Amino acid sequence: MRLADFILTNIEPILAEWEKFARSLAPGAAMDVIALRDHAEDILRVAARDMVSSQTAEQQADKSKGYGGGGTESAGLDRASNEHALARLGSGFDLLEVVSEYRALRASVLRLWGESVRTADEHDLHDVTRFNESMDQSLAEAVKSYTHRVDESRELFLATLGHDLRNPLNAIVVSSGLLARSGQLDDENTRIASQMSGFAKVMTEMIHDLLDFTRTRLGGGMPVSAAPVDLQELCRNVLDEFRAAYPHRPLRFESSGATSGEWDAARLRQVVSNLVANAVQYGADTTPVEVSARGDESDVLLVVGNEGTPIPRSALPTIFDPFVRAPEGASTHRRGVGLGLYIARQIVIAHGGTIAVTSDDTGTAFTVRLPRHRKTESDRRDA
Repeated sequence: MRLADFILTNIEPILAEWEKFARSLAPGAAMDVIALRDHAEDILRVAARDMVSSQTAEQQADKSKGYGGGGTESAGLDRASNEHALARLGSGFDLLEVVSEYRALRASVLRLWGESVRTADEHDLHDVTRFNESMDQSLAEAVKSYTHRVDESRELFLATLGHDLRNPLNAIVVSSGLLARSGQLDDENTRIASQMSGFAKVMTEMIHDLLDFTRTRLGGGMPVSAAPVDLQELCRNVLDEFRAAYPHRPLRFESSGATSGEWDAARLRQVVSNLVANAVQYGADTTPVEVSARGDESDVLLVVGNEGTPIPRSALPTIFDPFVRAPEGASTHRRGVGLGLYIARQIVIAHGGTIAVTSDDTGTAFTVRLPRHRKTESDRRDA
């Protein structure tokens, strides 16, 4: 019997094995039969029909990589797999358990079929290949749906958390600042009130980072409002703030050429501040942080560099990814949630610019190139 026919004829014994395995997993122990089997029958029936449908070489190649192969049955397989993954997520199955279900299903089908086949057939290899392609496609769709929903839920949680914490933290910042400046406290309590204000400001910055992160990840993009800005003046103001916070750390700035453009000043301040904070945090304590702004005909170049232990080569491709932190043992003058470089990159991209990093034994340098005027859609069509 051909494998596709075997699956359709033996749905019940296959589902019984699926149910038995699912029940052996922790979340499945308390589930009823309907919940355990959920979309398993749909997956099996659509997979069997997909196995006997016509298929081009390109579609076969796509399926071998876990992609959909096109066609009605293939679309139905994706739909059933997506629904199964979301149902399992809602029932408390982790991703490894969802993957293990597919492994068990694949093994059960092939074992039961093998036990029923008395003699080999010329179509057997082809049938097994088509079955594995369908299972790979179904598994890939299930994993994609599961992880997408988890990511979406996490980002919505972060956004909600950020909004809920922002107001009470602002109240702490204002109240502790008023206490510190009231003149009604002794020196020790004034110092404590100032520390409370400082810590609350750090937490507020983290929340702003989380809100910016969720805004970009949920499709909102990084909002920018362009107006005339002098990057040289902006850099000097940011560095003055860092000199007050780190009086013993040398911070140097130089500029050349015209450094003005049309940018979002508040967002650009975030970029400079995040890059300088990164250099202060991970650079050697006794060496200077070097900041430069250089203008040419159409762009302005911002470079922030520091000496110290180079970034490992393996870490460079993901340095701008969210929640990436320094290697163990790196200096930690300022702690964050690992979003500073990610947010800096998103702001630069929103301005139509680029950001890159180089790091070796001579030091680490982040280079930002900003066009003076952000191109509009009509500018891009005319280019």
